[in-house]
Amino acid sequence: MIKITMFSSADKVAGQGVGSAYLELINLLKTHFEDEFDIEINHYCKSDISHYNTIDLPFYFSTFSKKRGQKVGYVHFLPETLEGSLKIPQPFRGIFYRYVIAFYKRMDHLVVVNPSFIDKLVAYGIPREQITYIPNFVDSARFHPVDVKQHFALRKKYGLPADKFVVLGSGQVQERKGVPDFIQLAKQNPDVQFVWAGGFSFGPLTDGYHELKKVVENPPANLKFTGIVSRDEIAELNNAADLFLLPSFNELFPMSVLEAFSCGTAVMLRDLDLYRSIIDGDYEPAKDILEMQEKLTLLRNDPARLAHWQKRAREAAAHYSEDHLARIWEKFYCEQAAKGDDHE
Repeated sequence: MIKITMFSSADKVAGQGVGSAYLELINLLKTHFEDEFDIEINHYCKSDISHYNTIDLPFYFSTFSKKRGQKVGYVHFLPETLEGSLKIPQPFRGIFYRYVIAFYKRMDHLVVVNPSFIDKLVAYGIPREQITYIPNFVDSARFHPVDVKQHFALRKKYGLPADKFVVLGSGQVQERKGVPDFIQLAKQNPDVQFVWAGGFSFGPLTDGYHELKKVVENPPANLKFTGIVSRDEIAELNNAADLFLLPSFNELFPMSVLEAFSCGTAVMLRDLDLYRSIIDGDYEPAKDILEMQEKLTLLRNDPARLAHWQKRAREAAAHYSEDHLARIWEKFYCEQAAKGDDHE
């Protein structure tokens, strides 16, 4: 049995995708590999593999212990992807960004959730052969399509009109997520119901906090901010919506998109390069708010176009299913444990 210690504080801050990805991985390992992997969480005991899901300073110091075995780092962000998320004044921002890369360089191997990160990490001086791409995934037992009756029951539960087109966005309320564009689209389409599921996970540290907070507290009549919600509620809101829209300017591999796919909800995204390498053809692309408005109008008035993207969502969900990713993680951990044995 391979002993794996998970190091993470990702689930301490509600409403962020890193926490969701971490919890999904823990659930996968405990469900599929109870007899193969012995999982400990945040225990500084001797391990075959230490998997660092977050970059806490105590975790960094722990990497100098010989008990850690093979050190695996989960790369959920790079310094450049933090721009537009958090307000960190200089010189602290520069110090923190250098720490991020120093943490990654302490690892024996890195896992990225988007292949576009591999070249960027290599540019930071990390050998390409020490980086593996493994995508995120979601639990289909929680995120799955519902029938028409349940669809309308969920709309009633969340106070959403039964006869309107419903657009859902989810994630932290911040500039990077494109929330200002989401708000502007709501203002431009008063006959469409918009819902943003998420809140200010990092409070006043959030970029654009004071401006966005004013809108959250006094939104347009057709825009509902739910605040931070549970993952079960996210699944229900996806199934109540007609379209999932994420206007982010910078992402890795957003859990929110996988959640929408798994519910069979049509997806529209700002057309970023990083999406093309992983989910090209699975979403309605829009380069800016003008094109988002154009595509939204098309989707509302053309049921066949909406049905096409619903079908693509279901097909994408199958590729990123828990069972498929379970086999990938099993192979990866076995390979890492063998590398650790070779070093002893």
